[in-house]
Amino acid sequence: MTSIEYVSLEADDPTAAEEFYTAAFGLGAQVRVKGADDTTSGFRGFTLSLIVSQPSTVGGLIDSAVKAGATTLKPVTKSLWGFGGVVQSPDGSIWKVATSAKKDSGPATLAVDQIVLLLAVEDVAESKQFYVGRGFAVGKSFGKYVEFSTPSSPVGLGLYARRALAKDAGVAPEGTGSHRIVIGSEAGPFTDPDGFAWEAAS
Repeated sequence: MTSIEYVSLEADDPTAAEEFYTAAFGLGAQVRVKGADDTTSGFRGFTLSLIVSQPSTVGGLIDSAVKAGATTLKPVTKSLWGFGGVVQSPDGSIWKVATSAKKDSGPATLAVDQIVLLLAVEDVAESKQFYVGRGFAVGKSFGKYVEFSTPSSPVGLGLYARRALAKDAGVAPEGTGSHRIVIGSEAGPFTDPDGFAWEAAS
């Protein structure tokens, strides 16, 4: 089954970006940083989600990110599906921290259970078929959202209609230039219909 081994985020100051991710989230090999070659503005067409086990972890990671220099896009709030908040890192990437749990079940931690990459796409059905053709199995699919089944993948993958993902992130949907992300997978290299670049995992 196809999986994502890591994502490489492109930043104007990769050293500062690496320092941010270490301080904010303590992320390891799944998130890499490299220098940016191309310009970008507005919404880059993706978000990264940190899925955690309980509300206190959501709050702790959001607080940690803000303390390290992130900007709050959506404060931590309770909803029908659980708890979540959204921040934008200093390099411009958008991060959502969320849990489906309604209350804490143990001591507060900063442990991340799963990283999920959501790609904003213009045509959900077309992109869905594109990724199925590259070995991704559909787990959930409804309307403007597709979630692929990636049980053994270090990074999960989903597709979302562009306006819907921008709304979920708390930003305007407009954006131009580079996505500033490269996705590492044994399925690469290729570029998808929305211009997202994949490389052979190294």
